[in-house]
Amino acid sequence: MAEKTYPMTETEKHQLEQELEDLKLVRRPEIVERIKIARSYGDLSENSEYDAAKDEQAFVEGQISTLETKLRYAEIIDSDAVAKDEVAIGKTVVVQEVGTSDKDTYHIVGAAGADVFSGKISNESPIAQALIGKRKGDKATIESPAATYEVEIVKVEKTK
Repeated sequence: MAEKTYPMTETEKHQLEQELEDLKLVRRPEIVERIKIARSYGDLSENSEYDAAKDEQAFVEGQISTLETKLRYAEIIDSDAVAKDEVAIGKTVVVQEVGTSDKDTYHIVGAAGADVFSGKISNESPIAQALIGKRKGDKATIESPAATYEVEIVKVEKTK
């Protein structure tokens, strides 16, 4: 079975590499040291410091594994390869809901770089799916669990 690919920009890939390096070279050794110290307290059956450090170690190892998989199957998307006014991964798009003056700005990123709180939405999200491939001036229908609404693309530019 073919592995899933993870579309991302070169910048997103670099950020994941930095995060992986930090986990391997900083967090992992810190946890190993905490485990050593907790072991020195003796009886491990009632040693909460040891249990907490082991739990954190398992969490960090899971993060490392996830990041390694994403990087191994990364598919670098070049936003310069599409038209300047076309919505794609690596682009910032400003949309306005039809019939209102409300404008929203989204940075379209690969799933690995999504962060809704900073306006970075995954290319797999319903909003991005409705917008990708469209151009400035086009209208798109966005279907969300709460409602279906139409937006007009006001501006498209390469994400800085």
